[in-house]
Amino acid sequence: MIVDRGNAEAGPLDGRAASGRQAGLLDRRSFLVGSALGLGTLGLAGCATPDGMSLTEAQKVYGPLPDEKFPIPAVDVTKVDRKYYRRTVRYETDEAPGTIIVDPANYYVYRIEGDGNATRYGANVGRDGFRWSGDAYVGRKSEWATWTPPKEMIKRQPEAAKYARGMPGGLDNPLGARTLHLYQNGVYTLYTIYATSDPSTIGSGITSGCVGLLSQDMIDLYDRTPVKTKVVVLPA
Repeated sequence: MIVDRGNAEAGPLDGRAASGRQAGLLDRRSFLVGSALGLGTLGLAGCATPDGMSLTEAQKVYGPLPDEKFPIPAVDVTKVDRKYYRRTVRYETDEAPGTIIVDPANYYVYRIEGDGNATRYGANVGRDGFRWSGDAYVGRKSEWATWTPPKEMIKRQPEAAKYARGMPGGLDNPLGARTLHLYQNGVYTLYTIYATSDPSTIGSGITSGCVGLLSQDMIDLYDRTPVKTKVVVLPA
């Protein structure tokens, strides 16, 4: 079971919880807080470290993607905390290679590579009251998806009502360039791993349970993640 860690809008899901987790309920969620409908600015640092990506390397990894349907600009990596740059790390787990593990307490997403290694990405995660943990899987994938705010979000944030019939894909769309939609037993949970165009959110809790990566990181993860991939969300 996915464990709802504070979302009052909860309903049942299926699946096997990780050892020690309590059974929980959820059935729907609103996607982002109102501020995430706009774009913000980054703050943090960006120098080379012995165990991290150098500034020069980061500028290449997070450079512009002009061939996308909606060209993606470069990330200003001098304003991103270097600990959130993509990198390969040691990560011991019994999960199979390809599994995605979300660590909301530390704002990281891991893709298990095998041999005790994983690719680690900086992330944004659910804010207080919308945190959850448990097992799911990627039920479908989408590029530049249309985003439709749930009714619950519109009640909390009336400004989202203008998108009640759907917000077309684009750089301002909360789902961004790529989306992994999380399912259990054939049922869409309404939770996603998505691409954010707002790098200021990386390393913070701002969503209603979804997980966001920088667009360049999300495209990297998306391209290596087939449908049916297991996703484990750890307790925050």
